Amino acid sequence: MIGGPVLWAVIAALGVGTFLIRYSFLGLIGDRKMPEWVLRHLRYTPVAVLPGLVAPLVLWPAATEGETDPARLIAALVALGAGWLGRSAVWAMVAGALALYAGLWLEGAAGW
Repeated sequence: MIGGPVLWAVIAALGVGTFLIRYSFLGLIGDRKMPEWVLRHLRYTPVAVLPGLVAPLVLWPAATEGETDPARLIAALVALGAGWLGRSAVWAMVAGALALYAGLWLEGAAGW
């Protein structure tokens, strides 16, 4: 276990490092007009990040000790379909959350 002063020094160093990384992008070039090709690529950031965050929660959920769960798979498919049809990430998340809660409720009610 790391001692108290060393732990706080590591936390402070990581905080300063995180600030400098963000400042290098936002503070130094934040007021400049970005080229069109950069803006075009930045539009795909949420589409690339969200599946990376969600996939482990669907395929190896900690709630079921790593066992794949039908409710989570169905909710992911519903969210994927809602996002594809509705072209809205917010509505896809709402639809997926509702499908997950409905699936978990049905699992509990059916005793799966």
